[in-house]
Amino acid sequence: MKNSKLIEYIGGRKCAILGLGVSNLPLAQRLRENGVSVSVLDKKSPEELGDTAMSLHERGVNFSVADGEFSGIDGEVIFRSPGIRPDKKGIEQAVSRGAELTSEMELFLKLTPAVTYAVTGSDGKTTTTTLTGKFLEADGKGSVYVGGNIGKPLLCECEKMTADDRAVLELSSFQLMTVTDAPRYAAITNISPNHLDWHRDMGEYFDAKKNIVGKNTERLVTNADNAATLEFACGCTDVRLVLFSSTKTAAEIFSLCPSCNTALTVDDGYITATDKTGSRRILNTADIRVPGRHNVENFMTAIGLTLGEVQESVYKKVACEFLGVEHRLEFVRELDGVKYYNSSIDSSPTRTSAALSAMAGKSLVIICGGYDKNLDYAPLGEAICTHGGIKTVVLTGATGEKIGRAIENYSAEHPRLIYQKEFFSAVRTAKDSATEGDSVVLTPASASFDAFKNFDERGKTFKRIVEEF
Repeated sequence: MKNSKLIEYIGGRKCAILGLGVSNLPLAQRLRENGVSVSVLDKKSPEELGDTAMSLHERGVNFSVADGEFSGIDGEVIFRSPGIRPDKKGIEQAVSRGAELTSEMELFLKLTPAVTYAVTGSDGKTTTTTLTGKFLEADGKGSVYVGGNIGKPLLCECEKMTADDRAVLELSSFQLMTVTDAPRYAAITNISPNHLDWHRDMGEYFDAKKNIVGKNTERLVTNADNAATLEFACGCTDVRLVLFSSTKTAAEIFSLCPSCNTALTVDDGYITATDKTGSRRILNTADIRVPGRHNVENFMTAIGLTLGEVQESVYKKVACEFLGVEHRLEFVRELDGVKYYNSSIDSSPTRTSAALSAMAGKSLVIICGGYDKNLDYAPLGEAICTHGGIKTVVLTGATGEKIGRAIENYSAEHPRLIYQKEFFSAVRTAKDSATEGDSVVLTPASASFDAFKNFDERGKTFKRIVEEF
């Protein structure tokens, strides 16, 4: 299939793809289909990467096994996989020789004719992105494409898109680190410590998130309850600013940030929009079927992105139908009076704290632990000890002991702690610890990479184990 926008941009230049991941595999296929010279550097060989990589190799794509610094890059356009830092020595050397460093997502933002909406933040990205897409789809104008850090890669879809279409993107700090073409409508859900195993510090992490706002951005939606995002928003004077809060009044928001154009708040049970013309009710929070204040905030963020762009009737329609996204407090089954929930997406302490808040008033057995991203678990210790309904915490993975210490350090009167190194044993132990009326929740507060490819595999494994009980 010809893709003139992409191929015209490449202009006959050699392309180097660093890391043949989810987004770069279809890109490599499309470039090769159009006769572009492509080389791939990956830490795995074509044989290890599987049949599709072998097929590419047979069709003339040159594969090299990358060293730790990605030395020997042969390309005039370099597509970086999001998980590869842009300051690797080999990348910097190639750029100094005149190569262009980009990525599937960066080039999509440059080439797409569609109206772009993008969401980043430490928590709530996927649900907010999904809701934004559903609001736009329910409005029925043009085609809606959802991608980025979720869904399918979109660069190869550019040829189908028109100016009447909308593209909704979830963007990670890894993807945003070198972005220069920002979306038209941008949202930062919140900022809290995350990915500090990859980013050098919180400053670099937040700086990457800030790249979601650029010269093309017309609207920024962000969180007035989060000190970091509030401070950043108040400095963004060239965009239409929408601030949301589930705890503050509109007057308080405008006082904190006089440049705010619209305040989204919760008043008498309604999400309410206030601007210089007055206030109006947008959505009754009772219509939101997914639990938790954090999901109210996810709705507020998605409403902020689409307010004035869709008929407001779509908000209630979607709220009444939306049951959540897989791996986010996803109900799995009930067995012997015990309910099982999969919240594998909870890869940080703040995500787990939000999930526990949504389960307030319930008797819980929770499973925590996984890959260590060098995060501080002290706040999680407090959230677990003060929840009031947590009976047992089953701790597993690389961070299990770290989380256990945080719980013990917060209070001597803490829930029972059980350590199980292996994931299957942890799930089985949680089952054995629960009694009728309890809920078992997988809410790891950690990434998955110590035992799984990603949170999706971890969540599906949990569901399979539970379904087989």
